[in-house]
Parts: sequence; C-alpha cells; structure tokens
Amino acid sequence: MPRLDESLLTHLPPFDGLSRTDIRRILDGAVSRRFEIGADIFREGEPADRFFLLLDGYIRVVRTTEAGEQITVLHIPAGQLFGIARAIGRETYPGRAVAAAECIVLCWPTALWDDFTRHYPGFGLSMARTVGVRLGEIQSRMQELATLHVEARIATALLRLITQTGRQTAAGVEIDFPLTRQDLSEMTGTTLHTVSRLLSAWQREGVVQSQHRRITVLDRARLEACAQHKG
Repeated sequence: MPRLDESLLTHLPPFDGLSRTDIRRILDGAVSRRFEIGADIFREGEPADRFFLLLDGYIRVVRTTEAGEQITVLHIPAGQLFGIARAIGRETYPGRAVAAAECIVLCWPTALWDDFTRHYPGFGLSMARTVGVRLGEIQSRMQELATLHVEARIATALLRLITQTGRQTAAGVEIDFPLTRQDLSEMTGTTLHTVSRLLSAWQREGVVQSQHRRITVLDRARLEACAQHKG
C-alpha cells in the first residue's frame, strides 16, 4: 500500500493542530480501506476493535429498535471520525455503519485510542464535542419520530440532507449521495409505500425530483411548508 501523505489529516479536526511529525506517526498506524455502496463497515453489537476516519463518501448509521425495525439515526460526511465507541465508554458498536456511497476510510485499532487522547492535545476535547453533537442529533431524530406527522418527518429529513450534503444544480439542490426510497423509509420510521406515495405526489407538484436513486429538492419553500404540517 502506498505511504499515506500527511496532507490527508492536516486540515481535519481533531488533527489540524498537530505537527507533521505527530500526523506522520498517526498515519503510520492507520490502514486505508475502500467500501462499495451498501457495504457494512461494522455492525451493531460487534466488538469495537477499530475506529475510523471517513476520507471520502458518506456513512449511514443504523440502529435496531426493540421491535426489530431499522432506523437510520445519522449521516456522517467525509472528514469525520466514526466508530468511536470508546469515546462513550462502550466495548461494542452501538449501531451499524453502512456506506451510503462508495467510501474510503482510514482505520486504527481501538487499542490506540488511549494513546491518541493522552499524547495529542485537543484530540479528547474534539471527540467530546463530536459525541455531544451526535447525541443531540440522535435525540432530535427520536423526537421527530415521536412527535411529527409522517409527511413532516419525510420533509424534515430531506431538508436536513440538503443542508448537510446538498449540491446546487440547475434544477435545484441535489442530495449528494444515492438515496433509495427504502433508505428514506428507514430514516423516518415509516413504510416504503408511504415514502413512495409522498415522493410521487411531490414530484407531480414540482417540489422534488426523484430518479435513479437521486433526489433533488426543486422547491425548498414548499418542502419547508410540508415540514411544518401538523397532521
């Protein structure tokens, strides 16, 4: 495998404050891997023997409810660490990480986690902030499932994705990774039939465009109005 270049990490928190010597040492302990779309990077309940940095692509984090349903609770973009079970005191992964697009990741043995937090200033603090943000996002997803009407949940999910990953096109704002209707149903805790019915209706009304696993928001204002729907 070619030697990884220090420039991979110099601009990414929590590594951006480190010297190139420190970054070189960190990279020498990493392994680079590629995952095809739909591949599991790790599964819920597996021993958390590695942690990861997403260099390119998008990750879906899926949790299984007590009823056995699959719920997508997070999307993680490139440039972020994930699989950081050690940061919340767990020895197993609390969710399943799935490649939402073709992904390139760096991974390190979890045995190096304590070394990172001990020797690299800012690493532990940055991870604490990351955990706080993600727990807040998960709490928001759970609140949406409990309180929003299904139309509002789906509209809110699409608005969140174009805010996080949107790419401006001539037609509108496209979610910058493949998203199936099944994926959207798992994000919003509803059925595939309901998602298909709503997307078809919104497409006829010129709110969204959905084709070839790509969703583009054409009329953000109307989608925002749908997100406010109380049922």
